[in-house]
Amino acid sequence: MEALLKSTVKAFASAAALAGFLGLSATNPAQAANVFRFAFQGDIKSLDPYSLKESFTIGMHGAVFDSLITRDKDLKLAPMLAESWENPEPTRWRFHLRKGVKFHDGSDFTADDVIFSANRVRAPGSNFTTNVPSDAEWVKVDDHTVDMKLKSPNPIALYQFSTWYIMSKSWAEKNGAVAPTLPSATSTSYAALHENGTGPFIITEHQPGVRTVFKKNPNYWGKVESNLDEAVFTTIQNDATRVAALISGEVDWIDPVPLQDAQRVNASGTATVMAGPELRTIFLGMDQSRDELKDSNVKGKNPFKDVRVREAFYRAIDEETIAKRVMRGQAVPSALLIAPVLFPRASEFKRPEYDPKRAKALLTEAGYPDGFSLGMDCPNDRYVNDEAICQAVVSMLARVGVKVNLNAQPKAKYFAKVLAPAYDTSFYLVGWTPSSQDSHNILFEIAGCRNGSKPGRGNWNLGNYCNPKVDALADSVEAESDQTKRNAQIKEGFDTIQADWGFIPLHQQALAWGVSKKVTLVQRPDNMLMLYWVSKQP
Repeated sequence: MEALLKSTVKAFASAAALAGFLGLSATNPAQAANVFRFAFQGDIKSLDPYSLKESFTIGMHGAVFDSLITRDKDLKLAPMLAESWENPEPTRWRFHLRKGVKFHDGSDFTADDVIFSANRVRAPGSNFTTNVPSDAEWVKVDDHTVDMKLKSPNPIALYQFSTWYIMSKSWAEKNGAVAPTLPSATSTSYAALHENGTGPFIITEHQPGVRTVFKKNPNYWGKVESNLDEAVFTTIQNDATRVAALISGEVDWIDPVPLQDAQRVNASGTATVMAGPELRTIFLGMDQSRDELKDSNVKGKNPFKDVRVREAFYRAIDEETIAKRVMRGQAVPSALLIAPVLFPRASEFKRPEYDPKRAKALLTEAGYPDGFSLGMDCPNDRYVNDEAICQAVVSMLARVGVKVNLNAQPKAKYFAKVLAPAYDTSFYLVGWTPSSQDSHNILFEIAGCRNGSKPGRGNWNLGNYCNPKVDALADSVEAESDQTKRNAQIKEGFDTIQADWGFIPLHQQALAWGVSKKVTLVQRPDNMLMLYWVSKQP
């Protein structure tokens, strides 16, 4: 009890220090009437909207940038910078752009900015190359009309447009920001530290890893369902400090609420836990590309190239226990890399049973009767209990003789290590929400071969699992408009991945936002906080 008291006092002391940093005054709450203060366990590493495909960062970019087409509160496609669009022929889409829209620097938004953004988002260094079809040619019809011409029909061509934000061509050229910023970049570009969007908020201060200040854009073209004049984001990595800041009223929103603190937040009288199912799937991947596994005592070969080893790892991990104990029941074990609600035939898949005896036998058959050692990469500030999940995996694999050296680090360092161009990982944990809300995204971006056959394929396939059959099915799925045939192709793709033991799906985590009772907002299952739907009462 004494230790708990000291921990609580320390947490509130940290929150008090944070309040001083934020410039808050507990005696004058009216000061913050229209200021929304919020905290996440990670940071906003870059303001370049093509730098990192990660939900929280994308949501923050969505406060200052607009897309051609957005998704509404129910995740349905809706107009944004494109007032309307049509598909006059199978391989051509026409977009009618909104007139009178200004970038934050006062310049006009035109078709030239759309064409520039379409090229930039698919350029080397972008983490969003799949958001716009690789074969698309963009043609200016006039200043407010553009055509997207495709080489073949693509019924889902627009599905990822909502997270493709439009940048200013003249601003990027003026500031040497024509090329996108790599997540692993060691030198900071202008676009990483500054923004010039058309969105409802303007960033007036950005200190990576510390805080970012958003102010209302008085010249925004649209109506905003928010009464905020300002929003202040702060990174608070420590769980106890983050919760204490919410309960004391120093911040109005946090993500995530640690599962063990949910009851305390709900009982606080000042805040509640806003919970719901998330579309994100947490899974493990393995390096199946290198001829020799890095950071391993196995020399001259890569154990993960043996399907028996991959199956052994899958069967050695007790996901039911992870869901019940590590996630405290706030996770649903998954057999697929996609949330069941996004694929109608998901119920036809069953998760292979946890079987450590079988895992040990498979390792012996593969020539590793005593197991082997390897490294594992894991973020410690991105997903709910991410490091704790990895620690559980390490413990479970140890029972079958596999020694895992865990490297858990903040998401900025983690993503810089595991993403392109390095793909420097042997075994890793990642979470994924398909931005298209469609299985094609999984087959193409997560499970596609990283062999250059098509731009963007396998962008997030960190271990380079590769089966040409999956690639062929992904291409068929992309062009197929008959839903029954399409679902059959998707099922065949997932069947193939499962037969290869290509990945180890774990679960869909639950959303757990801590929200002040003074705040109303929208919580979508894609876990993106959109500031233009946030309001705060005095």
